[in-house]
Amino acid sequence: MKHSRHKGFQVIKARLTYGRKAPLQASKRECKHRQDITWTLRAMPAPEWVVENWPGSATVIAVRGKGRRDGKPTDETLYYVTSLRTGAEALLRHVRDRWSIENIWHWPRDTQLKEDAHRYREANGVQIMATLRSLAMYALRLDGFWSITEGLAALAHDIRGMLELLGWREPAQPQASG
Repeated sequence: MKHSRHKGFQVIKARLTYGRKAPLQASKRECKHRQDITWTLRAMPAPEWVVENWPGSATVIAVRGKGRRDGKPTDETLYYVTSLRTGAEALLRHVRDRWSIENIWHWPRDTQLKEDAHRYREANGVQIMATLRSLAMYALRLDGFWSITEGLAALAHDIRGMLELLGWREPAQPQASG
């Protein structure tokens, strides 16, 4: 069974990758955040053996991202099985929306703020640090910094700037009477 399932995935992959025409197709080009990538979705109804193993499955999807990211060529294909029954454009939007959450929040938290490297001993420490990271990211983004690295570099040694970013204002000095 395992070998035939593997062979079945190879057939699906070949059809979605090299087939002349997939039943569902959509494409979208994105140029933002140092990337220029064309996302191409090719999808087909889930074969019977997939539905038998994963009840509710309706569609098998391949999404290829090809272009340039940070000046370097990129070409990757990700495969999905979904229970959604909708058009190609909606499926592509759904996949891209899901990944946008990862790219905007989770990836910077790990790569820029090193969240996964921290080992806290108490559950409170994890929650407190996650809250502080979220506040920092929100504050930087509200101030126009979409790159966490650039925001940290701009404010790392500017305590007043960081406090002002959070809305802090220095108290007025009392007038000296004389």
